[in-house]
Amino acid sequence: MHRCPITYELCDDQKYTQKGLKLLSKSLKNLKDFPYTPKEQIQLAAQFASKLSIQGVQPKLSVTLNVKKEKFEIVEKGGRFIIKPPHHLYEEVPQNEDLTMRLAKFVGIEVPFHGMIYNIDGSLSYFIKRFDRSRNQKIAVEDFSQLLEYSRETKYESSMEKVISVIEKHCTFPVIEKLKLFRLVIFNFIIGNEDMHLKNFTLIRRENKIELSPAYDLLNTTIIMKAEEEIALPIRGKKKKLNRSDFVDYLGIERLGLSESILKNELLRFKESLNQWNKLITNSFLSEKMGSLYEKLIEDRWKRLND
Repeated sequence: MHRCPITYELCDDQKYTQKGLKLLSKSLKNLKDFPYTPKEQIQLAAQFASKLSIQGVQPKLSVTLNVKKEKFEIVEKGGRFIIKPPHHLYEEVPQNEDLTMRLAKFVGIEVPFHGMIYNIDGSLSYFIKRFDRSRNQKIAVEDFSQLLEYSRETKYESSMEKVISVIEKHCTFPVIEKLKLFRLVIFNFIIGNEDMHLKNFTLIRRENKIELSPAYDLLNTTIIMKAEEEIALPIRGKKKKLNRSDFVDYLGIERLGLSESILKNELLRFKESLNQWNKLITNSFLSEKMGSLYEKLIEDRWKRLND
């Protein structure tokens, strides 16, 4: 018995559960292996990079699901999904990102549909459905790097205070988005994502509202990169040695204007999720070693938030 890389539920003889396949498409009954090795995917990602609107450090491929042929196909235009192969320098990145996105969803952070697929050599690649496409129509999105007029090279040279200023200036209901931001910042700290730079925050226009987009590129970078810093964009000028006062008193109350009772409920939301998080980590595709490192980091960070 093994687990489906889309649902984490146990499979019998198949690589995917029927439930997992139906999440991809209601009429999909089987999914063939993605016909490239990780190395070939990285080479193809480099080849297509200049033609795609999806840039970044991690290699990415724009793909569409051909339901009739039961497989993902690489495309230059009109891709509804993004595939990220295993990283050549860092361990278990697809498994890490997929798990982290699940943990985020569990605490009420909106994330796009995502999962993992098997490659031709038995390895796993991560996939995510594009939230800036709907029925082949582009949805208006802008990342905070564009909105604050920073470049790809300067996306780390901002601050969480400036992120708040974008929400105040552009969002239809800033108070709602500020609470979403607080939840996301706390989440990234607890799970060790120290790479949440300006290009990982995006505004989206949906149903005549401008709001924060679903979260993406959530990854426990600390356990794979042994990072010294704890967040990408400083809070109160700090990128490490952050504590409860920085997050709750300064960010939550002073800068975001959230009430103590709301913040208390937010932290309770995380506390009540910890046991379920550990179960998800156990059922994930991370190795035992990486899973233990992940659990230990969450435990340490949660203690710091409550000191």
